[in-house]
Amino acid sequence: MTFQEQQAAERAQDHIDSARLQDAIAALAAFGGRGDGGVSREALTGVDLAARRHLIERARALGCEVSTDDCANLFFRRAGSADLPPVLTGSHADTQPVGGKLDGAYGVLAGLEVIAALNDAGIRTPRPIEVVAWTNEEGSRFGPGAMGSSAFVDPACLPAYRDAVDGAGVRFGDALDAALAAAPDVPRRPMRQPMSACVELHIEQGPVLERAAVPLGVVTGIQSVRWYRVTCAGMMGHAGTTPMGERSDAMATAVAVAQQLYAFAATGSGAPAGTELRLTLGRWQVTPNSVNTIPGAVEFTIDARCVDEAVLERFEAALGEIAARQGGKVGGKVGFTCFFRRPPTLFPPAMLALVSQACERASAQAWLPAPLRLTSGAFHDAMYLAGHCPTAMIFVPSERGISHNAAEATAPHDLFLGAQALAYTVAALAHR
Repeated sequence: MTFQEQQAAERAQDHIDSARLQDAIAALAAFGGRGDGGVSREALTGVDLAARRHLIERARALGCEVSTDDCANLFFRRAGSADLPPVLTGSHADTQPVGGKLDGAYGVLAGLEVIAALNDAGIRTPRPIEVVAWTNEEGSRFGPGAMGSSAFVDPACLPAYRDAVDGAGVRFGDALDAALAAAPDVPRRPMRQPMSACVELHIEQGPVLERAAVPLGVVTGIQSVRWYRVTCAGMMGHAGTTPMGERSDAMATAVAVAQQLYAFAATGSGAPAGTELRLTLGRWQVTPNSVNTIPGAVEFTIDARCVDEAVLERFEAALGEIAARQGGKVGGKVGFTCFFRRPPTLFPPAMLALVSQACERASAQAWLPAPLRLTSGAFHDAMYLAGHCPTAMIFVPSERGISHNAAEATAPHDLFLGAQALAYTVAALAHR
């Protein structure tokens, strides 16, 4: 790092204003705010559009140019002194049906706080800096999640996304068009624009940092994931008249498959030390779902995650063996398909080194422990940006590891330190 880079990074870090950041978090949380302290602000709803307008005005007040693209991603640009690809930071502003006030929103607001700090410090960066609010990261109203960031990186995804429908039958494309029409004063820009680097600041959404009593995490990457759909076929019959030994019960088959999958995961499945296979059997559908009818069909989903891709390979092989073995029994008939897979995301060493330096300085100045390196168990927009430009992430602790919940919380001082680490990283990158 050059002397100029380090000087700008330190000055930016030292000008982060904790009170201003807290005020910004509270102001955005009012859009969809609930009496229990949570936030309900699903993507492209009326309350989300109002929150977007709030962010637009806040960014303009900081001197930023605002633009959007065909997926309604919002970009807040602080000009640089040279015509160079910008440094990107930010996250998303949509929430789960009942979420907290920090998930996603913190990264967007901390990005704007970095711009405010640069303004206060009188720092002009050679590269522009852009803060982004990605569209529909959560995927709770329209699936899949991370639509905005994935479409930005690969615009060919957008036509299929536009056909996604929410629970009320509203097409994502129609909601998207309405959102763009609601901001006629925001100019449109092309997607997949060059970026020099990307840094996303986020709450951990897990217990690792809090348990270690460490305020900052350097995220080394994001776990690999595979999603499966398992189908178990049987024959419907009367619950009272069909003897147990003569049943073809799809639920009994599904339960047997589930037990064997959990048993496989419990053995560690050969996962290297410090890692584990994380297994979730999520959505269940039973046919005919009647209290007095033997199930004739059961379908359930599997979410399997691990840092080590080889572990997921072994899991998929085990799933095939279990399905074949169980399907060979009376009433078995088990099938499965993998409908989503994503290899692990590994952030580049040079970005990790810079983020570590930023976190170490922020922690040291607060007389707190040095940052911890950890892997993200959740998806983030950075997962897609990593295929577009050098990317990194910073985590701050989540109290009791709770997120996607009204009880989601992080201590104000930890949020402050996270913003300080982000400011250092962004300012340094914007001088390169």
